[in-house]
Amino acid sequence: MSDIPESGGPEEQTRCGIIAVVGAPNAGKSTLVNRLTGSKVSIVSPKPQTTRFRIRAVVMHKGAQLVLADTPGIFSPRRRLDRAMVAAAWESTQDADLALLVVDARAGLTEALQSIVSVLKRSKVPVWLVLNKTDLIDTKRLLPLTAALNEQLSFAETLMISAETGDGLERMLDMLASHVPQGPYLFPEDDLSDLPDRMLAAEIVREQILRQTHEEVPHHATVETEQWEERRDGSVRIDCTIYVGRASQKAILIGDKGAKIKEIGRRARTELEALLERRVHLFLNVKERSGWDEERARIRAIGLEDIG
Repeated sequence: MSDIPESGGPEEQTRCGIIAVVGAPNAGKSTLVNRLTGSKVSIVSPKPQTTRFRIRAVVMHKGAQLVLADTPGIFSPRRRLDRAMVAAAWESTQDADLALLVVDARAGLTEALQSIVSVLKRSKVPVWLVLNKTDLIDTKRLLPLTAALNEQLSFAETLMISAETGDGLERMLDMLASHVPQGPYLFPEDDLSDLPDRMLAAEIVREQILRQTHEEVPHHATVETEQWEERRDGSVRIDCTIYVGRASQKAILIGDKGAKIKEIGRRARTELEALLERRVHLFLNVKERSGWDEERARIRAIGLEDIG
């Protein structure tokens, strides 16, 4: 009898794992996920709490399928919307094979970060520490920060990266690919994410609101795709409604003679045409709806589970 083992089937030859990407707001989680996928999966802005719900991005690397769950930044919730966002982030860690704690190395060991670490201590999955934005600080500050964090939680691995420049990301992918368990792929190999096109359109519009408005508007606005119409010429008509909490926010969003909302629509349409690779006819409507961030229907519409 031969001692040579029989060759395994496809399930034994492939690796696949779900990796939760968690951290405080503005740690760079979405930038990291977009950089690893090589495409725009999550919207990005300089403002905290940009991501509102879990997005699963798919990365193929050296025969392994890495399913990255980009999550909302974890913070102290006040509104029903906030509670749903934080719950979505923690739920991702429970479903994962591995969690990456992404830390803004410039900010250091903040109170918000300490709070997250204290919860991760109870996690049953391995947690890796990912120090991000290391290109922006003196490297001498990294070792004390790493030591301080490892005193609070013994991380399985510690990585130092820059999601913005790509530093350290190839090594991260190699390590993740060798760590995830053997098993079949969860998504087709050419998938980039599990985000439906209707929700993608709403998120791209919201990204432009975040980038082009200030004061109270960005985090008191939500976007829903009301209509998606495929046209015979291959183009698509998309109608989105933007909900804001107060009349003053609506006025800021629309701008003088409609200039602001036109610019938001123009930039969002350009972005969508690049992502969808076809012509887009985008129509935006702004509605005042006081207390929308406490409404169960609005919270479910943006992809979150209402937890009360």
